[in-house]
Amino acid sequence: MKLFPFRRRTTPPPPPKGLVREWRDAVVFAVLAATLIRWTAVEAYTIPTPSMEGSLLVGDCVVVSKLHYGPRTPQTPLQVPLTHQTLWEKGPPSYSDAIQLPTFRLPGFSSVQRNDIVVFHVPHEQQRPADLRTNLIKRCVAVAGDTLEIRGGQVFLNGQPGAVAGQQQHTYFMQVDQPNDAVRQALHEHGVVDYNEPDGIPRAGADPATGKTGFLISCSAEVAAYFRGQPYVQALTVAQYPARLFPEVADFHHPAAAPSRQPQNWQLDTYGPLPVPRQGQTITLTPANAAAYYAIIAHYEPNADISWQHGRIYQHGRPLTRYTIRQNYYFMMGDNRHNSEDSRFWGFVPEDHIVGKAVLVLYSLDPYANLLHKIRWSRLLEPAS
Repeated sequence: MKLFPFRRRTTPPPPPKGLVREWRDAVVFAVLAATLIRWTAVEAYTIPTPSMEGSLLVGDCVVVSKLHYGPRTPQTPLQVPLTHQTLWEKGPPSYSDAIQLPTFRLPGFSSVQRNDIVVFHVPHEQQRPADLRTNLIKRCVAVAGDTLEIRGGQVFLNGQPGAVAGQQQHTYFMQVDQPNDAVRQALHEHGVVDYNEPDGIPRAGADPATGKTGFLISCSAEVAAYFRGQPYVQALTVAQYPARLFPEVADFHHPAAAPSRQPQNWQLDTYGPLPVPRQGQTITLTPANAAAYYAIIAHYEPNADISWQHGRIYQHGRPLTRYTIRQNYYFMMGDNRHNSEDSRFWGFVPEDHIVGKAVLVLYSLDPYANLLHKIRWSRLLEPAS
């Protein structure tokens, strides 16, 4: 038998990539890598409103770690944008109906702790999927199982004064004899900002309660103490904000449809005591406490045929008298205590709405500074605390 030498079949080498193809592959890889990092690890958010001042300022770009509490799998297949988001206070961009997928949370480094600065999806926007709801950033002042109370603006947890974190601000009316430019300049030099004014400097007005002339200002206790000592300041009093708060309003968007049978008359600085629900806790529901748990049972946890009737929670047409909580909840507040729409207005934040922990101010831009002073250099890479 004649043998023929084996000849290996050779294939021509692939043609070299063109410049357009190389750029396309690089862009695709960058987008996929950015999306993966954004989902599993960190994401940047900008601060548009003063609800967290003076801990976080308008114009801060904050890095939020999703590894601390564990990243969640996406509920909707398309998320935008890819770079960084704004922490909206007046609602996110509109979305059309999207495909919703089952979601779960991967293990994280820790659970939410008291005084953590947390990014979360606002829970009361039932018209959107959870991960497309408004992103808010607040401080967690009470965790699951705590009993929260606010006395004279001071947070108490389980009957004891809570640890103070961050740089809290309150709103005062500063009564003055002459509301001139010198006073306004002093306010500006001490970091008092009015974001409703084009230049950020407060304008003089009248106190609605007394008719006296002065300035409505938001500032820290230290700045308030400074102005109390100035000869041109006649009085500096904490502003009062009468409001109907949670849980007197059981349904934030429809307060008239779900009023509590036992109004609490709580205020921003005098609030509670209010227990924060924890997973596995069984609640005995009564007309006195039903409003605090209505949103949990009706919206945040999967229960069928829930309604609010005569100041009580009904299921399948019958009063619900006992309920076991299925996940942990948290109470969030802004550090700018009189200028923050938070858990005092709409209630608890479910654990499955938590996005991540704010860990770092990447950079900060002053909205009222000129080009040469636009960057707040002192805030670059500053820890968020």
